[in-house]
Amino acid sequence: MAATIKDISRETGLSLATISKYLNGGNVLPKNREKIDAAVEKLHYQVNEIARGLVTNRTRTIGVIVYNIASTFNGTLVSHIGHQLRRNNYGMLICDSAMDAETEAANIRFLVSKKVDGIIAIPCTTDASPLAPAMEAGIPVVTIDRVVQNSDVDSIVINNREAAGEITERLIREGHRKIGLICSLKEYTGAERAKGFRDALEKAGIPVREDCIMDGYHTVAFGYQSMMKILQMEDRPTAVFATNYDLNLGMVMALNEKDVRCPEEISLVGFDDLLLPHVVSPHLTVMKQPMAELGHTAVNVMMDRLSGRKDSPAEITVLKARLIEGNSDRVIG
Repeated sequence: MAATIKDISRETGLSLATISKYLNGGNVLPKNREKIDAAVEKLHYQVNEIARGLVTNRTRTIGVIVYNIASTFNGTLVSHIGHQLRRNNYGMLICDSAMDAETEAANIRFLVSKKVDGIIAIPCTTDASPLAPAMEAGIPVVTIDRVVQNSDVDSIVINNREAAGEITERLIREGHRKIGLICSLKEYTGAERAKGFRDALEKAGIPVREDCIMDGYHTVAFGYQSMMKILQMEDRPTAVFATNYDLNLGMVMALNEKDVRCPEEISLVGFDDLLLPHVVSPHLTVMKQPMAELGHTAVNVMMDRLSGRKDSPAEITVLKARLIEGNSDRVIG
């Protein structure tokens, strides 16, 4: 038979009120906390989360929305988010928006109906309207990798524009003057990284090859299709910069299919130091995003909002990406 709070009371000699206060997140004397923890472990007591939620108006659950659950980037972030939530004794409920704004809005409504305490989103758009049900319900929202326009939402991002400029400048220093770009101007990160790319070329006095800018979606398929187009150009770029991990993968797949050597025939740089840069030869030069820090920071901001430690207006936290030097961008000369 499952242990009850009365069993803990008999084991510890403490009142039901003191035990209930502690189990519901309240502060009690350290000696009492130790007694209760020992009794919980000895008796294998399981907290009734439904009952506790009725008392505290909290479910100790955070909704996590991703724009594509199949994405390695999203999966890695969710892993770090989950790790930090567990450290704070929270669970998570994951929803996949499948790159669709209407599905994302439905996911928000679903999580609100499930009475989650907060929502951490890696959204597919920067439109604030899907978040309206959460905001109206007073549920705090933290976004990662996107800044949602005209909303009272905390955002955790990296220095996208600066980082893209830095890796483009590296190509320029290597001697490249014809540089292609595979990106998604529809997405916040892609648009910001495209700005950084243009900043670096303008600073160096190098004209932008508009015909070599491939604008579509941050998907493996688009990376593959774009590199195929670039390889068919008569006056093709000597280097290509892809602005996210899935594009990196598609870009490398196209080179392998066409048996084009990197960096001897074309140089590559990209974003994200996940699996790909370590398994292809040569190793890709990439901008490494602080994945663990992104996930942990989002959870920490959420915990601060839920506890009341943070009641200031929404803030944008900017973390720094770091250049990881490979040998996929050859010296010309």
